[in-house]
Amino acid sequence: MVHAVSQARQHRGVPLREADPQQFRSALGCFATGVTIVTAKGLGEGEYIGITVNSFASVSLDPPLVLFSLGKRNFSLKHFLSTRHFAVNVLSKTQQELGARFARSAFDKWSGVEFELWQYDCPIFPGSAAAFECTIHHTYQGGDHVILVGHVEHMLCDPAAEPLLFLRGRYGTFGTDA
Repeated sequence: MVHAVSQARQHRGVPLREADPQQFRSALGCFATGVTIVTAKGLGEGEYIGITVNSFASVSLDPPLVLFSLGKRNFSLKHFLSTRHFAVNVLSKTQQELGARFARSAFDKWSGVEFELWQYDCPIFPGSAAAFECTIHHTYQGGDHVILVGHVEHMLCDPAAEPLLFLRGRYGTFGTDA
């Protein structure tokens, strides 16, 4: 019988207090995420808001809850906090340009963009891998971000759609093994 011998490894992590914010951001960028555009009906008549977000996650199946977070200095935050509903569009690999468009600020994001409206008037983009229309369930303070938790009221899923991914500051998709 062979026994594995474990040896204590020297800790090589950098204490966060010694790392600069860019190092922390780079480390977080090693986690591949999906790409979403979160949308809502704005305060003005016919005004819509939308922003590319990769901080989307499921919270609970029962009740059905999802979350996303926005920086406290983000211009769109006050609009999302003033509405009761939002939608999360999980982008497919064919929607990279749309993701890039809604990641920009000070730009007419909606010009020429096709979308449909569901019960709560939150824009839903055709061709998305999935979409969730939500009622805001809770908001939480999270450091320099606000976490918005939504109760999913309506959803759509296209199991054949390949998701758009984001890793180390770049868009991508799953590769196929040869």
